[in-house]
Amino acid sequence: MSKMSFAASEILEGLNEALQDAKGIPVEGVKKTVVYQVKPKEVREHLNITQQEFSKAFGIPLATLRNWEQGRRKIDATAASYLRAILRYPREIMAAQS
Repeated sequence: MSKMSFAASEILEGLNEALQDAKGIPVEGVKKTVVYQVKPKEVREHLNITQQEFSKAFGIPLATLRNWEQGRRKIDATAASYLRAILRYPREIMAAQS
């Protein structure tokens, strides 16, 4: 049996660490990034406005908003950032749209 290359052994070590982490076993040096999943319907409902009002206020096509809310389309990173900003600064963003 031939020896494993350095790259292959590094990959295997990383996979084993990922498996330990997935099982809840602490792994020294592993850094995690938690990604906040923004939900357009929750953002809109937090503002207590209709789809039509949200669409008009923030310049998002109504069909796009409906597709997001119904899960027919995924939200890209830019749109997710915009929705998070709307959640935090709705008045400022509405003012910037006019």
